[in-house]
Amino acid sequence: QVQLVESGGGLVQPGGSLRLSCAASGSIFSINAMGWYRRAPGNQRELVAAISYGGNTNYADSVRGRFTISRDNAKNTVYLQMNSLKPEDTAIYYCKASIRDSRYTASYDSWGQGTQVTVSS
Repeated sequence: QVQLVESGGGLVQPGGSLRLSCAASGSIFSINAMGWYRRAPGNQRELVAAISYGGNTNYADSVRGRFTISRDNAKNTVYLQMNSLKPEDTAIYYCKASIRDSRYTASYDSWGQGTQVTVSS
């Protein structure tokens, strides 16, 4: 079994910054793609940013140029640096990892429990 634990959320003023972290632990053989999603009140969960094992990234148009996703493969950890935050970035942020628990099994998606980010003055 795998656990993804997020941290770094909180309350920040517009224009401020936060850094989210998500560490995976448990029965892990390898982790392929990792990503961050968010769900604002009344909205569906949406992709914010994703990163491959090799470091290829993609971003939602709404965050490109303000957010940066990165990962430390040795620590099974993904980060999201969020700068120039706006009130519309307020949401619960979830990390997702595509995990294989052995060389003989297919990968599956594992989700974190979510961390609240609130951007308000």
